[in-house]
Amino acid sequence: MKNRMLAGAVALVSSVVLSGCGFLPGAGGGDVTVTLWLMKDSVSQDFLDRFTESYESENASVRLEFKIQEWSGIGPKVTAALDSDDAPDVIEVGNTQVAQYAESGGLRDLTLESMRDLGSEDWLPGLAEPGSINGMQYGIPWYAANRVVIYNKELFARAGIETPPRTRREWLKDTEELNSYGTQGIYLAGQNWYVLAGFIWDEGGELADENGGDWKGALDSPAALKGMNFYKELQSLGNGPKDADEEKPPQTDVFAGGDVAQIISVPGSAALIEQKNPELKGKLGYFPIPGKTAKAPGSVFTGGSDLIVPEKADHRSAGIEVIKALASRKWQTELARAMSYVPNKPSLAPVIEGQEGTAAMAEGATRGRATPNSPQWAAVEAANPIKPYMTAVLEGGDPVAEAASASERITAILARS
Repeated sequence: MKNRMLAGAVALVSSVVLSGCGFLPGAGGGDVTVTLWLMKDSVSQDFLDRFTESYESENASVRLEFKIQEWSGIGPKVTAALDSDDAPDVIEVGNTQVAQYAESGGLRDLTLESMRDLGSEDWLPGLAEPGSINGMQYGIPWYAANRVVIYNKELFARAGIETPPRTRREWLKDTEELNSYGTQGIYLAGQNWYVLAGFIWDEGGELADENGGDWKGALDSPAALKGMNFYKELQSLGNGPKDADEEKPPQTDVFAGGDVAQIISVPGSAALIEQKNPELKGKLGYFPIPGKTAKAPGSVFTGGSDLIVPEKADHRSAGIEVIKALASRKWQTELARAMSYVPNKPSLAPVIEGQEGTAAMAEGATRGRATPNSPQWAAVEAANPIKPYMTAVLEGGDPVAEAASASERITAILARS
């Protein structure tokens, strides 16, 4: 889902935090009021003000009204809105949430607009694919964020490593070199399953497979087992806990201690690290998660937001026009620069040149993926059989048996209607 990865990163890069759950109306007095639900901290007040002023000046008959929502509890609220006669005209949702809302039948099919007006063939796959259900595009990609490697330049230099690794083999070699003399080569918690997903995808595996509409857990495939084996190799080159995720304790706090060479996180985490240890300011670097070869970075989970239009919205057409503006080159550029996001198209990556962390993120986003596009995937994440599976393997359990057991649990959850 949208998950805490983005929640933490976005809060850091917002120059002005949006206010609570109220609404922020535009200044115009047009004939049509387009209501948009945006999530708290997704954009800054300055960005909203500039977009509103520009859009209303170019569309004199339209007034924009933004209602800011909390991520906590948003699922039932959106579902209820889609079924009501008072639905907003546009809703921002997490990219992996689109499937569950599309299942209700309450979303407008935006396939035509996507192909004709929005250049859908160039969208980041990690945003576009979860917005497409059975060949119909319901979610319009808005922005993305994904994990990169944040590293301590001073520790790399001390180990004689002049350039960041480009391949998995180089990464393991460098990390092993760094993992000595009181330094952890990498701090990687044992249950960071989003990172594991990327390694599985790199091997050609999946978290779950679909066959004729039926979903089945796939952690026990040979490819997925290879991904878990690489995770185990990398995780062993530091002191990350085998039975906890990256928040227990917060990996940024551990990195801030100064004796960890690398963590895998969103670039915005650097601000938390520097806040905790100001001495690290100017010493942090970023590189995309390395791939199996130097030809492309490793696969990553893409978090981010899509924009949807309720079928029952009063001003669907006007709402779609606002989405077209938000997804346009001009406002994608403005958004990326203001919020340090990855734009919705790889061709727009140059607009964030000079932002080292965001540039590394954008490079990785070209290999971005989303979680399985099942309406029930949210339930898998809630129960999360992947985490105990990872711990069991890291603690010496039989990978094949543990993967088969976890896959069975995933299959059972996905089979629920």
